[in-house]
Amino acid sequence: MDKEQTLEQLRQRIDSIDRELLRLMSERAGIALEVAKVKQQSGENHCFYRPEREAEILRQVRESNPGPLEDEAVVRIFRELMSSCLALEKPLQVAFLGPEGTFTQQAAYKHFGHAVQVHPFPAIDEIFRAVSSDACQFGVVPVENSTEGVVTHTLDSFLDSSLLIAGEVILRIHHNLLSRCNSLREIQEIFSHQQSLAQCREWLDRFLPAARRTPVSSNAEGARLAATVPGGAAIAGEVAAQLYQLDILERNIEDDPDNTTRFLVVGKQSVAATGEDKTSLLVSTGNRPGALYGILRPFADFGISMTKIESRPSRRRMWEYVFFIDIEGHRDDPEVSEALEALEAKAQAVKWLGSYPKAV
Repeated sequence: MDKEQTLEQLRQRIDSIDRELLRLMSERAGIALEVAKVKQQSGENHCFYRPEREAEILRQVRESNPGPLEDEAVVRIFRELMSSCLALEKPLQVAFLGPEGTFTQQAAYKHFGHAVQVHPFPAIDEIFRAVSSDACQFGVVPVENSTEGVVTHTLDSFLDSSLLIAGEVILRIHHNLLSRCNSLREIQEIFSHQQSLAQCREWLDRFLPAARRTPVSSNAEGARLAATVPGGAAIAGEVAAQLYQLDILERNIEDDPDNTTRFLVVGKQSVAATGEDKTSLLVSTGNRPGALYGILRPFADFGISMTKIESRPSRRRMWEYVFFIDIEGHRDDPEVSEALEALEAKAQAVKWLGSYPKAV
């Protein structure tokens, strides 16, 4: 059998598999519509999205993946399929920290898929208000970066909010050089947020030492300017490249390849346990000797791993602080429940911010 005959047979097999994939996707979408009808008949109309159900499906997909596709690629495909099926039931309205083209928008798409309706807001507290007022069902906000540290505006927004954390997104931050120029030699000016310029300084010094570096309010704004200024370029993510129709001349130009940002998904609904969860708390101790030791001991006593602790001014009394704490487990887990009961006996106040699936 010659090469052309072999290729033709392989293509016919691919075509047959594609038809079967399409049939199965249509069948899945039809069942999703039936699920929506059952929920509507029971009076559930506000939000059909269940974070714990989606997390469990994606983990099963990852664990069952036989290859050769990488786990991340398979999870991404299934996430988009679930996103499209959910949109048939009722499209989600998701608020994110704008403008369009930011990494927060990219995080929203990574968590919910592209079939949601996303809405940019200029400040983190406005995202909280949009979800609280039911203008959006969920919001996505940055909470910490591996090189820049905690996002204080996000932590402070929880102090006076009743919203709960429904999920988390871990996004590897890859900076790309975007432009309509054909080559690096044509680039005269680079627009980007000051932090991104700093995070790519070594690469810029090596490959574009003569180009002007102009700080702007966001990477998305840098991409907008790069699309209009002759000889302009921007440092931004793939979403910005698509939005402003820019070519990616160079990928992953960041000096630190492990630069990662964690985002939180906030909403009004509590999330059921999945077996791989986190719980976030806001704890007030009062200013007294041994107070911090007292609130940490219950976690050690009940074998609970604490993954993060961050202090912030309480904004109520001078030199009084509250602690934002992340622990492993769900508040419905017996050991976590007992630890929280012991914590409440020792702390001045404990506010549960949510138990939610670990990032998939």
